[in-house]
Amino acid sequence: MYVAVKGGERAIENAHAWIAEERRGDTDIAELSIAQIREQLSLAVNRVMAEGSLYDPDLAALAIKQARGDLIEAIFLIRAYRTTLPRFGASEPVDTGAMACDRRISATFKDLPGGQVLGPTFDYTHRLLDFKLAADGEALEAPSREAAPGDVPHVTDFLNREGLIEEAPHDDTPPPDLTREPLEIPAERALRLQALTRADEGFTLGLAYSTQRGYGRNHAFVGELRIGSVPVEMDIPELGFSVEIGEVTLTECETVNQFKGSKIEPPQFTRGYGLVFGQTERKAISMALVDRALRWEELGEDNVGAPAQDAEFVLYHADNIQATGFLEHIKLPHYVDFQSELELVRKLRRKAGAQQVQEAAE
Repeated sequence: MYVAVKGGERAIENAHAWIAEERRGDTDIAELSIAQIREQLSLAVNRVMAEGSLYDPDLAALAIKQARGDLIEAIFLIRAYRTTLPRFGASEPVDTGAMACDRRISATFKDLPGGQVLGPTFDYTHRLLDFKLAADGEALEAPSREAAPGDVPHVTDFLNREGLIEEAPHDDTPPPDLTREPLEIPAERALRLQALTRADEGFTLGLAYSTQRGYGRNHAFVGELRIGSVPVEMDIPELGFSVEIGEVTLTECETVNQFKGSKIEPPQFTRGYGLVFGQTERKAISMALVDRALRWEELGEDNVGAPAQDAEFVLYHADNIQATGFLEHIKLPHYVDFQSELELVRKLRRKAGAQQVQEAAE
């Protein structure tokens, strides 16, 4: 047994050395720096921060480098590191209405106070490979720009003035903390939104797409999508007031959904909501669609059996770290389990063979 353990230990050490060699690649090529990843692969960095629940671009870039570009592995590294950090307190809720917007668009109103700001987006590109990048020839400079001014009203406020959209809920009760308490079903909306923020982008996208195709009857408009920086404030008891401790970049999406009314609610528009670290608009839109689908019960709608309406299905399967752990554990040694299964199959085959012989003899 000792020999087997030592042999396994050497194999693991060799595997670690091999992966380090693979991660480095050709040593004749300059090593990729953390700053390069942070600045030039920013969308990957944003995803790792969002699903890792830790806003730190440098650490997210380090995790991507260590994981060889495997974003789920990088998210795992960030979450593991996050558990080692002390917690000094909680920040005040951020005011996205005071966001300095780099991008702000609406699919429901053309003319907005503050204007529509296209910002940095792939939406209007031709999706053709740019071989100038392969030749290191990128030298484009964007025109001078300024972020949209603060205190930009949300588009849904316009509908709210006419009473055409449901009132946004106001609850000062501190929400549960998913990073400290295990998820339990049924889950209130605040907890569902936390889970969706950390959820795998691809899984959330697939669920959102399913609602648009009829699995949940979720016909949505993007009321507003905004990306920008907001100040983060923290209350300091010794001072008796809040102080700004930094800024974070967020993506916020509010969807406006058709609603014909129910036994408990009149005909009106309803809301879906998404809020994610960094420029992560695909995830924010997907999150808003799934959020709206999960609200069927509180709005008095019928459950048509759509996957996106099933909170237990959505929330228990959306976390890519939990999914990865359960999926990949099956590649680890299961020798004893398999041997017992193998012996059982052999026994059943012998029994079936003996029964066939007996039936033939009769």
